[in-house]
Amino acid sequence: MIGTIDNRIAILILQHPQEQDRVLGTAKLVCSALAHATLTVGLSWRNLGHALKEPADAHEWGVLYLGSVPAAKAKDGPLIALDRKGVPLVDQNAARLGLKGIVALDGNWSQAKALWWRNPWLTKLRRFVVVPDGPSLYGDLRREARPDAVSTLEAVALALSTLEDDPTVRDRMLVPFRALLAEARAAGVRDSKRDRRRHFRP
Repeated sequence: MIGTIDNRIAILILQHPQEQDRVLGTAKLVCSALAHATLTVGLSWRNLGHALKEPADAHEWGVLYLGSVPAAKAKDGPLIALDRKGVPLVDQNAARLGLKGIVALDGNWSQAKALWWRNPWLTKLRRFVVVPDGPSLYGDLRREARPDAVSTLEAVALALSTLEDDPTVRDRMLVPFRALLAEARAAGVRDSKRDRRRHFRP
């Protein structure tokens, strides 16, 4: 069992309603692992403060963007700041200055895109793309639309460890995720709706 991580950069997870009962979902694991993390379920919110349930300045927050970066720039990962056109910023350090929080969209690829388009205030946030250093730990337990897609927990863990310059953050967050996947494999469970696998309790 890991202790709660006292993260400096807050995390807000916007979860698509259809994702909340997936047995291998990771949003709740993120919130359990971090001292400063909020999970909000829904499709649309008026602004960042509405989703966060407290006042917040959009200029001080970023979002884990759904786009990708050119292969030539991917080597500059694992977290790359982009401009509004999806082009990596020249001054990556400046893009992180004063950053107080990161928004992550939780759901499959189409659900995450729906959240993005239904919440235009997200476009006001700083954009960051996570560049994974390997495939998701999900393996064959959950299919993803893109080969470079990872779980919400893996993306948040990589982003936080980079922003806080502490690789142990990622390692510690992956502990409960690995345990969840090991239990799922032992029980012969693949990703499904929770009520279809009542014997499995992540």
